Amino acid sequence: MNIIVESARDVVTVRCRGRLVRGQETALLCAVFQQNGRDIILDLSSVTAIDAAGIGALVSLQAAGIYVRLVNPSFAVCRLLRLIGLDSVFEISEPECSKELAGCSASLVSPVDSAEFHLVQELQES
Repeated sequence: MNIIVESARDVVTVRCRGRLVRGQETALLCAVFQQNGRDIILDLSSVTAIDAAGIGALVSLQAAGIYVRLVNPSFAVCRLLRLIGLDSVFEISEPECSKELAGCSASLVSPVDSAEFHLVQELQES
């Protein structure tokens, strides 16, 4: 996971690149918590994979009272957020993702691969 932090006035843009997965999510948490409660724009356009630890990191930021807006999540991230219902929890700016997801609502009802299915089960059980 590569994290780039850009600051302008009261808003910080955090750009994530790579896999937001177990063992990598702490880089995101550290980068955001170092911003001392400023509003965060989290650019997820270059995130190639996300697992329960990555989802947990996003939820932890929200639970800590940090305003987080997710911007341009990759298709895989956007699809998973919608599948587990977090698209209604976070403010998500997703112009391309909305168009792509509109055409695949059937695949959102049943996960495509077993890894995604197990992730959804794991999140529902916790």
